[in-house]
Amino acid sequence: LEKYCPLVLGPTRVIVAVAGDDIILPCYIKPNITAEDMRVEWFNKYHDQIRSYEGRTSLFKEQLKKGNTSLKLTRVQGTDDGRYKCLVQSKTHYDDATIQVYVIAIGSQPEVSIEGPKEGGMGLLCVSKGWFPEPELEWLDSKGVTLSAGPSETDRDYEGFYIVKLKTTVKETDTNVFTCRLRQRQLSEQINMETEFHISMIVPLVIVLVAILAFSIWWLNGLCNDYSNRKLIKGFD
Repeated sequence: LEKYCPLVLGPTRVIVAVAGDDIILPCYIKPNITAEDMRVEWFNKYHDQIRSYEGRTSLFKEQLKKGNTSLKLTRVQGTDDGRYKCLVQSKTHYDDATIQVYVIAIGSQPEVSIEGPKEGGMGLLCVSKGWFPEPELEWLDSKGVTLSAGPSETDRDYEGFYIVKLKTTVKETDTNVFTCRLRQRQLSEQINMETEFHISMIVPLVIVLVAILAFSIWWLNGLCNDYSNRKLIKGFD
């Protein structure tokens, strides 16, 4: 039966791909007959050709005569995660195999910045980029207690990697030390990253800058009013 209805086979396991690496998506015909005169097509989960794959995919043309229809995918990125279908069609028969690709990308250390005075305290922002799958962020005080924060903001860059942000508003404490913790629980080995932030010197500086700015605006307004009054008096002379 295989002679007249060849089977298209792929791996039974998930293909784990590290971002930036080249991978091979195995697919072959059984029995190992030539596929040179057959139609060989690969589809992603969207069943179309998108720009992110341009210049990154190729077949092993010399191996087609041995029934090897595997696909090489270079420079793996976040958008490559998902399900693929290898389809082989002859004049009388066609079959396909499904391959699952799971992309892993370890992103950047969380970066913490100060947003400035907020109602009830000082606003802090934590950002981390280049992750896949999406990680979790949380804010902690110096005792390791989780701080209240709004929902995390998630975006994806042009390669499909996750950018995560989390804001919180903190009040002055004995230490003024706060920590942004990142967790990636979806990998076989959980990844934890932490960035500690100290704001005791920054808060007074921000307050001083705000005071200086307010005084500068008041002083400039005074100069403008004085100039206008002089010009008006001169016009009556």
